[in-house]
Amino acid sequence: MSPTVDDLRNEIRRAVGRYERVESTAFTKEALAAICDAVGADIETNRLPPKSEMRAAVRRRSDLEVGDDPDAAERPFRKAELESIAASLRDT
Repeated sequence: MSPTVDDLRNEIRRAVGRYERVESTAFTKEALAAICDAVGADIETNRLPPKSEMRAAVRRRSDLEVGDDPDAAERPFRKAELESIAASLRDT
């Protein structure tokens, strides 16, 4: 059985030193910043940028560009994206 989106988010959280969440929630700004750091995505760290910018940086760094989808930056990661991010963090 494949992992759920919640399982994947928690695996990613553990991989970047964040705590697991019992309820189903998207990543916080702090968790996204930790993911950016783990995948080597450059972001401003003096003041955290918007979540959409951090998700875009993770997508670029993880080769998850979404093409012409104008809503991609505003939406949370999809399951396939989470699988790819989790796999890349397992390899590091």
